[in-house]
Amino acid sequence: MFTKTERLISLRNLRPKKKEGFLKIISIFSFLGIMLGVAILIIVMSVMNGFKTDLTKKILGLNPHIVIQPNSFTIDNDYVLKLREEFQDISISKTFSGEGIVISNDKAKGAILKGINQNEKKISEFLEKNIVSGKIEEFNNNSIFIGSELAFNLNLKEGDYTSLMSSAFVATPLGNLPKQENFRVAGIFNTGFIEFDQNIIFLNVNDALSIFDKDFKDQNIEIYLNDPLKADRYKERIEKLNQNFFIYTWTDLNKSFFSALKVERNVMFIILTLIIIVAAFNIISGLTILIKNKTKEIAILKTLGFNNSSIKKTFFLTGFSIGFFASISGVILGVLFSLNIEKVRVILSSVFNLEIFPPDIYFLEKLPSEINIYSISIIFILSLIVTAIASYIPARNISKMKTFRALKYE
Repeated sequence: MFTKTERLISLRNLRPKKKEGFLKIISIFSFLGIMLGVAILIIVMSVMNGFKTDLTKKILGLNPHIVIQPNSFTIDNDYVLKLREEFQDISISKTFSGEGIVISNDKAKGAILKGINQNEKKISEFLEKNIVSGKIEEFNNNSIFIGSELAFNLNLKEGDYTSLMSSAFVATPLGNLPKQENFRVAGIFNTGFIEFDQNIIFLNVNDALSIFDKDFKDQNIEIYLNDPLKADRYKERIEKLNQNFFIYTWTDLNKSFFSALKVERNVMFIILTLIIIVAAFNIISGLTILIKNKTKEIAILKTLGFNNSSIKKTFFLTGFSIGFFASISGVILGVLFSLNIEKVRVILSSVFNLEIFPPDIYFLEKLPSEINIYSISIIFILSLIVTAIASYIPARNISKMKTFRALKYE
């Protein structure tokens, strides 16, 4: 594609003479601009990917992949058996959830009361993984597991007793009052997802039905899949078994959230790509000045037999080389920074005494980062395309130059 002579001339152009120091400065700024643009783009995309992945894991760890609600109908054992026969790779659990109030030490807070079956494999695995205090064996009737943030706010610890109040009412001589029962704190869990750790209480499904004054026919069916990303496909197949039940997936509950993340990611990609484009303008200006300064040399090369195409390739290669090596340097810098971004955050937070990544806002305890080869490849290729265009624009004007005018006064 490029001859040895063309490569030598291009290399010579990358090392301007002392009197051409301005060109050297432009080349340096072009290199630094593209390198930083690529690096920043990779860092931001890595953080966005890590943010999405971590939140997805947190959400999947706390929520079932598919929920079937009776919707005024009854979910009988025949329907459950049909589900197990049709989908042998799923895990099924009966639960019931509702909103309530937890009262302790003269403090009260609204929370989601979720009745679960601790013998269900997925649920027991989740609890065992996130328990920071207590044992799952102690999770019996009249006992609860609460999030670490909620326990801290209410000053509760393992073994304490607290009251739960539901939205169901019971008739008393004083009128209808909200149903309230006492429970023992069997353990405390910490998922690292603050929004859940301060708003969810797990209790036995029988206790949940009791406090909400519900029957077994009011239970929901929660389904866990080996691959949660296939939840929508399973939902379509399950709906065909019975049209009377209301069925939704974890993606339905979080559709707006993940859509917002996707839009934000795409907008950030477009905005940060402009950094690379702006840096590429330095290549255009640098090559334009270089070509003007090399008018005499270009004329001599034409006189020696070089055609316009060959000369254009030498100057194109000059600009493209700057962009190519800047892109590689940007990829290396971006990957290294992404791998150590949490350490950098901690250092900057301690030095400037700033909370760079508040966990109460972003729901995560540390700054996430996920290196995605596909994203890096797209960024690298995009940088090369922008560089190639920026290098070709000034190089194509060489064909318009007249040799006799360049040598007229020599």
